[in-house]
Amino acid sequence: MNADLSGKVAIVTGGARDIGAAVVRALAKSGASVVVNYQASGDRATALVAEVTAAGGKAVAVQADVTKEADVRRLVEETTAAFGGRIDILVNNAGGIVKRTKLEDMTGAFWDAVFALNTKSTFLVTQAVVPHMREGGAIVNMASLAARDGGGGGALAYSSSKGAVLTMTRGLAKELAPKKIRVNCVSPGMIDTTFHDLHTPQAAREATAAKTLVGRQGTPEDVANAVLFLASDMSAYLSGESVEINGGLYFV
Repeated sequence: MNADLSGKVAIVTGGARDIGAAVVRALAKSGASVVVNYQASGDRATALVAEVTAAGGKAVAVQADVTKEADVRRLVEETTAAFGGRIDILVNNAGGIVKRTKLEDMTGAFWDAVFALNTKSTFLVTQAVVPHMREGGAIVNMASLAARDGGGGGALAYSSSKGAVLTMTRGLAKELAPKKIRVNCVSPGMIDTTFHDLHTPQAAREATAAKTLVGRQGTPEDVANAVLFLASDMSAYLSGESVEINGGLYFV
């Protein structure tokens, strides 16, 4: 995939591991200067920055809890200070399921926490970044197959929050069109990440992989390649779209 991002500045939230780290590598390899946002994975973020730098790329790590407005403001301030006051690409990757919880066991506080992690964070970071984004900017959000099919057992809050991200992507694409900023998202299915290591039994993972048309789980790099496409001019005529990355498990 040939995407020239030379001279562009990108923020990847939740960029220290798994899909986020793969996205950081893909953007940096294509020439972007990348801010690796992390909340608690400081060692991973530092190692990833060192890896990118050793390969001739540019990256810095910035700690911020992207569910908190003050942290988000600081993330943007440190980004503009590090790379000349501009932001060209935003990848809203931070998120998670927290834990699988059924309706009867769910509290309002848990629901709010999942929505803060997946949906509020996308809103807060996008709102803070857009004033620094020039014409031709690209925003890529992280939805999920769960936004389409409701997710697996105990994923009600997660799937609902990712459904909101899917709708937010369409709304933002319309609202930011006059600024010549494109907004798209990716919707991964079963990807081989820590997310599923923690929350999905191995038997269920193998069964889901077997149902895909390609016969395997996805990799973080599979998702990163789609993000790179949406962040670059190769997708210049796409906005408000979701790229479904599920190996043919689910068609839209």
